[in-house]
Amino acid sequence: MTFLFHFLIFFCCFHNYVNPESDANTPAIVKYFNTKGRYEELNPYLLQDILAVNRSILQPPSAQCREIHLTAIIRHGTRYPLTKHIKEMKQLYNMVLQNASGEESWLREIQTQWTMWYTEDMDGRLVQKGVKDHKHLAVRLSKLFPSLLSEEKLRGGFIKFITSSKHRCVNSTLSFKAGLTELWAITDKEFDHEVNDALMKFFELCTRLVEEVDNNPAALSELDKFKQGPEMRRVQEKIADRLGVPYSLITHDLTEIAFYLCGYEFTIKAVNSPWCQLFDEEDAKVMEYDSDLREFWKRGYGHDINSKSSCNLFHDVFSRLDKAASESRSGQQVSEAVTVQVGHADTLLPLLTLLGFFKDSDALTSTNYATQTQRSFRTSHMMPYAANLLLVLYDCGDSDLRLQPLLNEKPVTFPGLTEASVPLYQDVRERYRELLQGCDFETECQLFKNPAEV
Repeated sequence: MTFLFHFLIFFCCFHNYVNPESDANTPAIVKYFNTKGRYEELNPYLLQDILAVNRSILQPPSAQCREIHLTAIIRHGTRYPLTKHIKEMKQLYNMVLQNASGEESWLREIQTQWTMWYTEDMDGRLVQKGVKDHKHLAVRLSKLFPSLLSEEKLRGGFIKFITSSKHRCVNSTLSFKAGLTELWAITDKEFDHEVNDALMKFFELCTRLVEEVDNNPAALSELDKFKQGPEMRRVQEKIADRLGVPYSLITHDLTEIAFYLCGYEFTIKAVNSPWCQLFDEEDAKVMEYDSDLREFWKRGYGHDINSKSSCNLFHDVFSRLDKAASESRSGQQVSEAVTVQVGHADTLLPLLTLLGFFKDSDALTSTNYATQTQRSFRTSHMMPYAANLLLVLYDCGDSDLRLQPLLNEKPVTFPGLTEASVPLYQDVRERYRELLQGCDFETECQLFKNPAEV
């Protein structure tokens, strides 16, 4: 009876989770929120059923194949704004209260009804939606990989949890675990997690990255030029016109925070905020490119050290895969069936870059916005809250091991291995042979006296 009671409570809680948005409550610019975006935008079927899994796109390479290991590298769930953004929100709000004029209903709503409810102590903490992001993802993955992410494997210690020390990552990890323990009504046991910043927060520990990119204004010069360019200037002027204020009052920072404000209001509270009326779709595309430029030069393909900073995580992933492969080949039980690793957008993007995903023929620059409309490097599609890279290792018999990558629960192909959707594991290792033989974190992240031009 106890089990049935817990199951019914769980079933009701999860299946009565109704997404409150209708079309009228969804901003027209929802597709462009970049790293502030909602996971469901990438998998719209989740709006009807948050626990749905698309089994048709995830099939084993053949009937003989069985899953033996899953590595899941996951970004934290939906969070509050950081303190610095909350301060900018207050500045924007006060400027609109004091200076804006016009009869539009959305402007009157901001000035008479909307309240500045964000407080500085929120500082990037996980919101309730973020808790659900990870609880629901845990349940979906257990449905996709029932032989790996199972109650038996969890109780037996075959599932390992690793997280960044940041509170939003720790709380996302706790939420993921809660998704599983609530699903299986486990109340008699708790499951540990390991905090490991060397793996999940390496970007703060890589001296060369910090000095040559994070602390180097020249590293983001293309972004700075775009901020001053004609596309961004036009967006700022349109916002000033909509608010009825002088152009000089609308800076790039206020434009960016207004866009974020629209995104936060939707991802956190599921409302189509009046702030969203400051942008049309063309404006949103410019704001998305602005964000993509930052990510490209700060954590993506812009500088070699961006991806090389993830060397430790790269080697850790392949050492786990190698161990699982070796154990399976020798007829042993795989000792680590699932590894769940929770970090940041800054964790996932350098690794995806190192692996060669989403690389366009041309770099993103301040002057090629018009020709980059079909770019694959688009953080709105890659890095929403709870973004995840899944690596599924299959044993197909006769030492035939295969590895399938998925991004945000959808199969992708390894760059350079596009002929096989689920290539031989040995072919994957060969594809990344140079990195496997090198890519030493200490060497790459050492700050030389005369650093190369970045």
